[in-house]
Amino acid sequence: MPIEITGLPAGLSQRPLVESDATSVYELIAAQERLDLGTVEIEEADIVGDWQQPSFDIAENDVGVFDGDRLVAYAEAASNIRADSAVHPDYRGRGIGTALARWTQEVGRNRGWKDVGMPVPEGSVGDRLMQALGYHVRWTSWVLQMPPGTEIVPQPIPDGFTVRTADPEEYHAVNDVVEDAFLEWSVRDRRSFEDWEAATIRRPGFEPWHLRVMVDPDSTVVGVSSLSVGGECAYVNQLAVRRDQRHRGLARALLVDSFKIAREHGSTVSELSTDSRTGALSLYEKVGMVPTSTWVNRGIDLT
Repeated sequence: MPIEITGLPAGLSQRPLVESDATSVYELIAAQERLDLGTVEIEEADIVGDWQQPSFDIAENDVGVFDGDRLVAYAEAASNIRADSAVHPDYRGRGIGTALARWTQEVGRNRGWKDVGMPVPEGSVGDRLMQALGYHVRWTSWVLQMPPGTEIVPQPIPDGFTVRTADPEEYHAVNDVVEDAFLEWSVRDRRSFEDWEAATIRRPGFEPWHLRVMVDPDSTVVGVSSLSVGGECAYVNQLAVRRDQRHRGLARALLVDSFKIAREHGSTVSELSTDSRTGALSLYEKVGMVPTSTWVNRGIDLT
């Protein structure tokens, strides 16, 4: 049975979310980001891509708070590394955020997690609330942007290496390169190919050119850059290079290639995020990217 939220204000109801709630969740998060950041970074396709992963159970992981038929808050507890919640600005200051935080903690304890946390914009209402509730900063992350009009300078790559669009038969190799690289610093379970495919290849709006690979002289995939595109913004979701091929400029070449091909397809802005666990911030700044927002991942001990 899904765990219920306790301590909600009178007159509000709750229920597990379903796939058809994706638009309402997007609009809710967008309203919160618009106030906290002055811009909207979430896309509805992000939510759809996550929810359609075979391993993802919406009813168990997501709960919505409603005022009549209107979704006014939600929380997601899919993992202890990155839970999530949002409260519509019109409903702040009523204890809903506190109730959602306690709900994610209860879900975590029920699943045997040692801790649970989520990212919030640094200095935001959510950040201050979590600090007051005893959450500590686990790591810091930044959203960076290649400003419109910035010259995109091609980067050299070793002889025999090639950057191109991934072939469908290489998709399993792409997932392997990404997971091997990300699991060097991220403490989580390895993601299955089916989950990666759902969130990447079957994500609404995906086009084959969004997935670029670096191949060595034997045509083996050794690097990956994965884009998602919304409006005029191209977002680099994943950038990874096989460990034995690093320090050769491959990541920088892949990144710049993604910016270039995105601009050729009409994107005026390119963005990505990185955090303090990766040590990659300087790489992005060297190709001309600038931070546009700072987030902190706050966590709390459940033991």
